Amino acid sequence: MEFCSYIYKKDKETHKKKEDCNKCIKMVLPYIRGELDNDQTEVFLEHIKNCTSCREELDIYYTVEAGIKQLDEKKGDFNIAGSLHEYINRSYYKLRMIKLVKILYYSLNTLVVTSLIIMLFLQFRIWFY
Repeated sequence: MEFCSYIYKKDKETHKKKEDCNKCIKMVLPYIRGELDNDQTEVFLEHIKNCTSCREELDIYYTVEAGIKQLDEKKGDFNIAGSLHEYINRSYYKLRMIKLVKILYYSLNTLVVTSLIIMLFLQFRIWFY
């Protein structure tokens, strides 16, 4: 019976992976064109970091997109693999900067609210003592 449950678990994991890969493959072109929002980009990058087949799909699509773009513009560096690596690194950098800005935003808001509360307490102390 344990063997059957193992096969069922394995089948379930494979099915989940296929669903994730199908979602990821649908996101490849929007990612290349910069049409994904930040949350989708983060999910996409995390998936391609761990999934070699989806990474290969990204390589293929990026090569075609970048090659066509360079031919249309009649210029380019023709280091498409390097430019994909740079594009992914820029995406990670952008996500890190957005997280940093969010942290700073929430920190400043917390500081402002805390300052207002302290000012109110000090004002109440003046009024009532």
